[in-house]
Amino acid sequence: MTGAATPPAPPRGPGRTDVAIVGAGILGVLTAREILARAPGTSVTVMDRDLVGSGATRRSAGLHFPRGASATTRELAAESERFYADLHSARPELPIHPLGMSVLAPLASEPALREAYLPEAELRPADALPAQVPALPAGYGLWEGDGCQYADVHALTQTLAAELRPAAAFREGVAVTALDPGPDGVRLTLTGGAELTAGHVVLAPGPWLAEPAWADLVAPLGARVKKIVALHVEVPPAPGDRAIVFHDEDAFLLPFHHRGHWLFSYTCQEWDVEPAEVDPAVSAAHLDEALALLGRYAPELAAACVSGRVFCDAYGPGNTALVEPLADGRVVFAGAASGSGYRLAPALAARAADLIPTLPRHRKATT
Repeated sequence: MTGAATPPAPPRGPGRTDVAIVGAGILGVLTAREILARAPGTSVTVMDRDLVGSGATRRSAGLHFPRGASATTRELAAESERFYADLHSARPELPIHPLGMSVLAPLASEPALREAYLPEAELRPADALPAQVPALPAGYGLWEGDGCQYADVHALTQTLAAELRPAAAFREGVAVTALDPGPDGVRLTLTGGAELTAGHVVLAPGPWLAEPAWADLVAPLGARVKKIVALHVEVPPAPGDRAIVFHDEDAFLLPFHHRGHWLFSYTCQEWDVEPAEVDPAVSAAHLDEALALLGRYAPELAAACVSGRVFCDAYGPGNTALVEPLADGRVVFAGAASGSGYRLAPALAARAADLIPTLPRHRKATT
């Protein structure tokens, strides 16, 4: 993905910044971190309509497993896996938690599994069933693999943002009401009428695709917003419990050790929703859908589902994340990660930085 060449950013002054990042979720914060790692003197302003790490980041399951439905997603996942592994090794105090992974799928799906999972997963037949799955359905197999981890994404984003504050400006509770690219930069109109001019803008809005300030700009990308539903299973996970992935159903069980319960995420097929209109309560219909799936494999856990979380995320065409130049390269859209914002954020941040012509290019995401 390459963008059109653009003139250098104008000299800094009052109300100016080299790069404005719209959206302070995990992707926006990692993008700021990547930019400053490449060019420490860059003026970076990160803004969000809410607090840092709110929105989809706050509600994220935070599961990373080494797979991808397409070659592009597998490449992004591999790059992000290296980033998180290096970060966890260098900073073990961060809320990133490695754990084992079990994959349940029909035996006939094994060739698809081998294609979808990265070589680093070292996918292999499992010796025993996890305690939560009493028996496999007829014709099903179970595999185990490496490279799985999950994070408290909200806490991680807050920590990384706090470390950036000496070098980057943060504006929380500030919405962008207009975005006007021009030959000398991009003029952002903010709530309250204030203005900020940026040499370049990275637009990382999560599911807020339809905001008037940029709806027309991003519409040609073809991204859509889908509801995401996960149930809280009020059973404490035991040490050593593994994430259980139901491959064909695109669902998973995650031992949320830091919260003291399991989480079950399934694929809800409710599309074209607006974040402001999403009811955070789990509806009876969504509960029934999720329990029908979970009950087939883990009936005891299904009986302990009494609550959950509901939000939404942006999905790219073919469920492939997007990093695209807009407005003659002055604006870069990054996101539409299709429910994998945490999993793919480091690689997407690196690609967004690559599209800012004033920065060094073609570096992997830094730790």
